[in-house]
Amino acid sequence: MPDDHPDTLPAAARLAWWGTAWLRGAVVTDLLVDAVIGGDATHTVADPFQGTDTLVGGLARLRAEGATGFGAAFPAEGDPVGLGGPAPFNAAALEVGSAVVVLGADLGLVPERTGAAVAWVLHPAARRQLPDVGEADRGLRAALLESATLLAELDVARWNPEVADRLLNLRHRPALEAPPGVPARCVDLAARGFQALGIAGLALADDGGAVTAYEMSARRDALVPLARAGRRALVAACSPEVWPPA
Repeated sequence: MPDDHPDTLPAAARLAWWGTAWLRGAVVTDLLVDAVIGGDATHTVADPFQGTDTLVGGLARLRAEGATGFGAAFPAEGDPVGLGGPAPFNAAALEVGSAVVVLGADLGLVPERTGAAVAWVLHPAARRQLPDVGEADRGLRAALLESATLLAELDVARWNPEVADRLLNLRHRPALEAPPGVPARCVDLAARGFQALGIAGLALADDGGAVTAYEMSARRDALVPLARAGRRALVAACSPEVWPPA
């Protein structure tokens, strides 16, 4: 999953949360734009048939076409979580590691970044099956415990002290700003999923210098399930279809 702004949620998560709140009348347009664009220069919506529009213009057009909400997807190779097809949409989403499904309109948006600009490219998209919030929560807790145990056995503190520190300070999660309407349980789950992805990404990016192939494989075996659980948690937390009742 791309990490263009390591201290904020990925753009697909921000669009899912704030776009849904905007469609439901819970936030005004200025708040939507500020939250989704974040530190970028601009976001647009690109329709292969109707051309490119501003973020607000494109979302308004989707609302006119029946959009009722937006749900995030964070697929990875072998784990298309949050996607339901068809194949071209899945392939485009997998290439960048994220997408947004437009609920009620059988459409999807894939972010294509050029420098500080993001174009949300429109694709046909099918309905999807999702982990519910409780399932994703339990899976993340189990993955964190298992990964922490395995990494301790592999002496994570020696080869990457920062990863060890993060595992010892799981209560210090990123403070996420969510719009009205996002259940508190989902805000917490998103923070923990985002935290898990950060830990896995940091550890997977560092082979720790001269290590054996066995050690590298063992580290990956400990971290890949954590990354998978983190993505599933983030998808559930940012998909209104599976949110618990308010």
